[in-house]
Amino acid sequence: MRIACVHQGYELYGSDRSFAESVAALRATFPSADIEVVLPRSGPIVQILEGSASRIVFEPLWVLRRQAILRLATVEMARLPVAVWRAWRRLRACDLVYVNTSIVADYALAARFLPHKALLHIHEIPEGAMRRVLVGLMRWSHADLIFNSRATRAAFGDRGSVGPNSGGSRGPNTYVIYNGVAGPPAAEAMTYDGKRPLRVLLLGRINRIKGQEVLLQAVASMPPALQARVEVRLVGGAFESTERERALADLVRTMGLAGRVSVLPFVPDPSEHYRWADIVTVPSRRPESLGRVAIEAMAYGRPPLVSAIGGLVEVVSDGETGWHVPPGDAEALAKKLEEIILRPDAWRGFVAAGRSRYEEIFSEPVAAAAIAAIATDKLKAVMAKPGRTHAVRQAETRP
Repeated sequence: MRIACVHQGYELYGSDRSFAESVAALRATFPSADIEVVLPRSGPIVQILEGSASRIVFEPLWVLRRQAILRLATVEMARLPVAVWRAWRRLRACDLVYVNTSIVADYALAARFLPHKALLHIHEIPEGAMRRVLVGLMRWSHADLIFNSRATRAAFGDRGSVGPNSGGSRGPNTYVIYNGVAGPPAAEAMTYDGKRPLRVLLLGRINRIKGQEVLLQAVASMPPALQARVEVRLVGGAFESTERERALADLVRTMGLAGRVSVLPFVPDPSEHYRWADIVTVPSRRPESLGRVAIEAMAYGRPPLVSAIGGLVEVVSDGETGWHVPPGDAEALAKKLEEIILRPDAWRGFVAAGRSRYEEIFSEPVAAAAIAAIATDKLKAVMAKPGRTHAVRQAETRP
């Protein structure tokens, strides 16, 4: 049995970790399968993939990144036919091709010709012209789609049923599977009692979506006495843009927050930062498809303070496991931080409630079982097609 797993990244941010967890789930379900992982280049993700992949290959992918659209539409367009041909060859040679995210355009285009072999896992909520492009691309593919939240599926439009279609012919299906997230064995104990500064963590890429500047505006607007009771860590880097990283550090200094806010680089293992924090903020300005950082925060026992937008409202139960605030509203964020600082006993129970929600809905075994079931169903359908060899038809798949 041959399975290919394709990913557009090479770092260890949320979508990268989700991809690695999906590959691990496929390996656990099909231990004897030949699993080839395809990446655009080497990077930190390779180390955690090595235990699941039969091999890792590096090939150019035609990836629809917003910052590269002009180049893709001009000088890179000549490369697209070759990229689609390469993707089609891999689809033809494999029994299943799992593609992570909707922006890997060459594989989505090639899937149209062998849709029964393709499984596309969508982790983003696009907007504007990019949304129209990606929605059209997913519909063109005719492949089965996995969405990482109901909000993501709504953004793309639910063109199919959840689960196998009824009727004589098998058409494309859509599924919602929340990302499975690795976490510590147990939640860390809450130590904040209001007598020391509240430790606030924001972990994520530096970009127009994540809202680092909204958190800075909120802290800067607080009265001096309350501002002195807050410590903030902004952890992460910009995708191939040191200019964005320098601009964020400059903004901290310009706003007079250098004594309260630390800007720290991306780290492959953020556990130290979660253990340092009392709460975790996800003040996203635009829709998050799910919100992996908020899930990790609950796993560590760190209540998340999130924007009420996209999949974040599916992750965090407001007033039970964390808090919601309007997106882009620095004033509302500042008021919520003040409430959190002054009333620590009011949210002490969020730690246990958040950990329980993580274990029931967002833990690795829950997501792995769902992905394994979908992959098994697709592989059984592929093996049943005329022309398959006797050996492949007899290949074992574990439900």
